[in-house]
Amino acid sequence: MKRILQWLRGETVLCVAWVLALVTAVFIPPDAQYMSYVDGHTLGMLFALMAVMAGLQRQGLFFRLGRAMLGRTQTTRQLEGVLILLPFFVSMAVTNDVALITFVPFALEVLSLAGQTQRVIPVVVMQTIAANLGSMATPIGNPQNLYLYSRYNMGLVAFLATVLPYVLACLVLLVVFLMVRPSQSLEVPFVSGEIPPLSGARVAVYGVLFLLCLGGVAQVVPLYVLCPLVLVVMFICDRGVLLKVDYALLATFVGFFLFVGNLGRVPAVTSLFQSLIQGQEVLCGVVASQVISNVPAALLLSGFTDNGTGLLLGVNLGGLGTLIASMASLISYKYIARAFPQKKGAYLAQFTGLNVAFLAVLLVLWLILG
Repeated sequence: MKRILQWLRGETVLCVAWVLALVTAVFIPPDAQYMSYVDGHTLGMLFALMAVMAGLQRQGLFFRLGRAMLGRTQTTRQLEGVLILLPFFVSMAVTNDVALITFVPFALEVLSLAGQTQRVIPVVVMQTIAANLGSMATPIGNPQNLYLYSRYNMGLVAFLATVLPYVLACLVLLVVFLMVRPSQSLEVPFVSGEIPPLSGARVAVYGVLFLLCLGGVAQVVPLYVLCPLVLVVMFICDRGVLLKVDYALLATFVGFFLFVGNLGRVPAVTSLFQSLIQGQEVLCGVVASQVISNVPAALLLSGFTDNGTGLLLGVNLGGLGTLIASMASLISYKYIARAFPQKKGAYLAQFTGLNVAFLAVLLVLWLILG
């Protein structure tokens, strides 16, 4: 019982989602329409992608990639550039949380070995910003993108037209940050770590599954084929991967699906949300994300607007700001709190300041682009 309570305390958003679902169920008793609330395509794609990424991560593929790139760095600016830009680009394919789980501990190890622990806070803060904004570049980069892309049948052209100007602006801001940082010569040591032997066969199999997942996102590969295939292959190749899937995230989505579905059947609530969000999808997405994080904000607000691209931009930009604006940001904070508990206050201060600065610049860009 104690372990269950500890787990629930670590899954605040999951608890909130199901509390809201249960509260609204009092007003809208369960009936046949409940089944229509749940977006099975989004849940299935999330499961398949998380399983495949967990398999590649357990092979140490991304760690090996990062280590190979770091072996070529000669200055602290180059070192910081690699550590920050890796999660920016990798998150486009493996999601922001997986990118941070992979590269934040890697950065802490490398900076420690290089005698550069004074750079830990700015580097990890910028890694987090980079992962949160880099992940907005693709439909599979984060859960809210996958959901909204499916929910609004958006199409790749409309999706890219919405997000690419802001992704490019973020890249420019990251480069500017790196250029104004003091730099010095550096000899990066060989980074060791407990990495399982790389199986070329498994990596090839996971690569094929990843391509099939992309086909699933494009709705070329049927979900009823993709999910059982991923499940069977993972069970045969490495059943431990199935334990690495974030089932709490899937359950969180289900809870919010039920909550949003019930709200949509309350006329007074529907009218209120529609009056607030119509024409203000971007700002509503940004503000809501600061309080309930951007994934739940996407789930909630999507029930009250047909402007999918505006909401997409709002919840992605809304990942900047508070520590809970993007739940992936908590991953970085947990690593800092565990490795450098004395730096927690300084980390939160720099995290908030840099996030607000990036958000302000991107909102100005939004106003300019109209």
